[in-house]
Amino acid sequence: MDLLVFDLDGTLVDSTLDLANSVNATRTYMGMQPLPIPTVASYVGNGAPVLIRKAIGPEADEETLDVALTYFLSWYREHILDNTLPYPGVIEGLDEALNAGHKMAVLTNKPERFSKTLLAGLGMDKYFFRVYGGNSFPLKKPNPFGLQKLMEEAEVQPAQTWMIGDSSVDILTARNAGVRCVGVTYGIQPESLETYPPDVLLDSLAGLLPALK
Repeated sequence: MDLLVFDLDGTLVDSTLDLANSVNATRTYMGMQPLPIPTVASYVGNGAPVLIRKAIGPEADEETLDVALTYFLSWYREHILDNTLPYPGVIEGLDEALNAGHKMAVLTNKPERFSKTLLAGLGMDKYFFRVYGGNSFPLKKPNPFGLQKLMEEAEVQPAQTWMIGDSSVDILTARNAGVRCVGVTYGIQPESLETYPPDVLLDSLAGLLPALK
């Protein structure tokens, strides 16, 4: 059976509001004005340190960024499930894939502990044999290391593997690992898929298995 590796934010769950609220709480703490939600959303995808660096601004020094990141992580930890929910069609798609016997995992640039907390809180952890985050390995997506590690653990070849995500980060991860990829149109950064088109493009994960066939 194929290995299906999913991105988290923007692919499985809509976490945009909780991330934006956490970023803006951090900016308020740092004496700055809040940012529009779409602006914060455009910063998501490369992990919390990059998110905060973009949100605080290029002029901030490392000490300021460390303070901001620490505050952000603390705030987000307490508010991670305030508004976050799976996208429509996600549970249906995961149920179908699970019933078909596919191995499934999550590979995200979100910190691993937060990713596991989020999935467990939504009752979605049962679908995945492994959840790796942005701090699980020395290198984050689009470096292929995490995806290669998952293939090794699942004992599958690249030809048996699919990466599913909403942004160019996920598509590049798949290309760098030599696996096929699915892009979703409803996520946080679907516009980036125009530059890096996936092998399959879906409006809903409810149609995942038919599309893979």
